[in-house]
Amino acid sequence: MSIVSAISFVVFIFLGLGLTIFFAKKKKGSLTVSGFFLANRSNGFILIGASLYLSNLSANQLIGENESVYINNMSVIGWGISSVFAMLVVAEYIVPIYLKSGINTIPDFLEKRYDSSTKNLVSLVFLFGYLFNLLPTTLYGGAIALDSLFDVSNFLEINHWQSIWLLIWIIGLFGAIFTILGGFKAITISDTVLSIGLLILIIAIPYFGLKHLGNNSLYDGLKTVLTHKKHHLNAIGGPNDAVPFATLFTGMILANLYYWGMEQYIVQQIIAGKSLAESQKGIALACFLKLLSPLLINIPGLIAINAILDLPSTATVFPALAKEVLPATMIGLTTAVLLGAAINSFNVGLNGASSLFIFNIYKPIFAKNHGHEASDNRMIRTGKLFQIGISLFAMTIAPFIIYSEKGFYFYIQQISGIFSIPIFTIIFLGFFRTRIPPIAAKVGIVFYIICYSLTQFVFPIQLHFLHIMAILFVVTAMLMFAIGHFYPMNQHFKLTLENKVATVPWSNRWWYYALLLVLMLAVFWIFSPLGVA
Repeated sequence: MSIVSAISFVVFIFLGLGLTIFFAKKKKGSLTVSGFFLANRSNGFILIGASLYLSNLSANQLIGENESVYINNMSVIGWGISSVFAMLVVAEYIVPIYLKSGINTIPDFLEKRYDSSTKNLVSLVFLFGYLFNLLPTTLYGGAIALDSLFDVSNFLEINHWQSIWLLIWIIGLFGAIFTILGGFKAITISDTVLSIGLLILIIAIPYFGLKHLGNNSLYDGLKTVLTHKKHHLNAIGGPNDAVPFATLFTGMILANLYYWGMEQYIVQQIIAGKSLAESQKGIALACFLKLLSPLLINIPGLIAINAILDLPSTATVFPALAKEVLPATMIGLTTAVLLGAAINSFNVGLNGASSLFIFNIYKPIFAKNHGHEASDNRMIRTGKLFQIGISLFAMTIAPFIIYSEKGFYFYIQQISGIFSIPIFTIIFLGFFRTRIPPIAAKVGIVFYIICYSLTQFVFPIQLHFLHIMAILFVVTAMLMFAIGHFYPMNQHFKLTLENKVATVPWSNRWWYYALLLVLMLAVFWIFSPLGVA
């Protein structure tokens, strides 16, 4: 990295940090548990939308999806673009239930629907998912990106393994300090500030990349992408592609519904809204940003196919292209955004994990042992100590992801399947089948986790893991139905209304929902044999 790039990186980092501190101070009030973990349920739709988008758009995606496009094709956009449908379903049917019930965490809803032991079991599943998947992969993806842009290995004269360790600990320490000192409100504000940098890159990287490819002609660069190696342009994946098109209608839709409607650190940002209408607007804004995402997480991979033929590793596609085509100041901005995205994703995961621990494990145990609830100060202090502990754990195991046999991005998606679908199954059935008993939920979780783990790690089945997720969802649901038939609850479950914010829906939402769905279909049409492919 040149001196100019390094200086611009430092300037952008301090500018982003300064804006975050400025706006955080304006919002500052007395520190409570609700304020530390849920921003006092006072966020407007811009904060919600930006925070949802930034929590989802991590360095993992910038690295993993561009790599997938480079070595395969555009089928990987199925993860992000098809999620628009799932997000709108969540906004319309699931978020109102959460806000009307006044929950703090997803397991809170499961306690209302089933019982406290189901809540505890799911809390543990969530925490294991954060400890072994979300937090380590976020750190690892950020380290890979920064090592490529900064060329840390050569600069410090250390090997790649050592540089990854160093960068993981730098990202982890900065993220932990920021989360512990600032809480959830600071995280959402920093997400909004970071979104400005991302929007600049969404325009800048394709622009400079195409000009570079076309020898300073934007038109010639675009023509090259559209006429050379056209099979990479296809988003309608076949059986052997990264995301076969059929999986969009099986495991993909389940994974997306879970992620946007039941993943704790995502839901936490939605229920932090000041009203149902603001939460629904925030989700719609996040949908629009998701539709712009291919410009940053996929199109650079397409450009790199024609512009960069020699790479030390395909995982370096995005940072290598940025170094090749961007002006020095823009390289500094790119590096700052990548670092910010890695830290913010890590922060959100930390806050989500500590929320689960405090609300669902520590608080009930403390009350049981002491006969009264813990004070806000005690819970915040314990939550911060927990964040320190899981940060150190994640920073320790993250470097070992380098030994994943099937690649970084595949590791993320495959491992998440262990934790996501069983939770989705019991929550989804809990919404609509009101007499399924608690024992069915517990059996369903254990049954799914065992079966999925066997198919992925013990007796590998020659079927895409997303299809396996869908099959096991159906089998698990049938098992729960059977238990509910023979051992039903004595009474139908009825949701108790304990809303803490206004639950009147957004009046104009249907027009925006329709537009977003049309745009979603248009993206698939463009990158298909009927379009540019």
